[in-house]
Amino acid sequence: MSKIRAAITGVGGYVPEYILTNEELSQMVDTSDEWIMSRIGIKERRILKEEGKATSDLAVKAIENLLEKTNTKPEEIDLLICATVTPDMVFPATANIISDKVGLVNAFSFDQNAACSGFIFALNTASKFIETGANKKVIVVGAEKMSSIVDYTDRNTCAIFGDGAGAVLLEPTTEEAGIMDCILGNDGSGRKHLHQKAGGSLKPASHESVEAKEHFIYQEGQPVFKFAVTKMADVSVEVMERNNLTPDKISWLVPHQANLRIITATANRMGLKDKNKVMINIHKYGNTTSATIPLCLLDYEKQIKKGDNLIMSAFGAGFSWGSIFLKWAY
Repeated sequence: MSKIRAAITGVGGYVPEYILTNEELSQMVDTSDEWIMSRIGIKERRILKEEGKATSDLAVKAIENLLEKTNTKPEEIDLLICATVTPDMVFPATANIISDKVGLVNAFSFDQNAACSGFIFALNTASKFIETGANKKVIVVGAEKMSSIVDYTDRNTCAIFGDGAGAVLLEPTTEEAGIMDCILGNDGSGRKHLHQKAGGSLKPASHESVEAKEHFIYQEGQPVFKFAVTKMADVSVEVMERNNLTPDKISWLVPHQANLRIITATANRMGLKDKNKVMINIHKYGNTTSATIPLCLLDYEKQIKKGDNLIMSAFGAGFSWGSIFLKWAY
């Protein structure tokens, strides 16, 4: 009996219309286009400005785009996993809200939080439901309204993040395609370097926590950068070695878009001399956390060929990291 794998059969996405440029940021904090480009590689990012709109609204647009492109009806979907660190509310799960708004009446749904590694963690989780035969049509969406937790007076974080959503449809295949292998990792001791101080059960919201700006992203740049460079590169090389993949056999590196220097270091460590094999859109969208990898797939979709070998790689708060080896199915 042929092995069942989970294959990506479609990609959709959405980014808000409003573009926050480096020039506009430089009028808000002490920074410049030259400083941001040289250290991070971001030119602009998209921001959800509409009143009353949240992460679920970004996800809905991405999923509607996905369903239209794949000619799939909402009622055909039997599972939705939403990767996010900016849920609409603490509960219920944002995935439940998305399902209601899109009309996924036959799907069960839940959120998964692994920060910037969220999409890879959620994609691996979803693949198991496919591989066991439990589900036939699964959507994984990475969606973030990062602007809701960014302090725009903090020059160290405000230039990095943007809003957006990307979604994929997973279906079973018996072909030599789909998700071939995955390696995931965590080191909880790294949480001190990258976290949100207040808003959880450890430190519930209060007048004091709001006044102290403890509901925004807190990041210590240097340790996060060093750990990200090491772990994204290590896990990418490990998945290559485990599957006997030499650099010439890799069609695309799909890296989390956190920092252009981290992306370059990962590609170099993997031996990818042809930089045209590396998907990059950080200059357009910034770091959209769980949405970066599916938005890359969307931007490069027309260039990816059936049978192409893709290595997805990410690093995020937790610390969390992971890599997926995937054969493109269409």
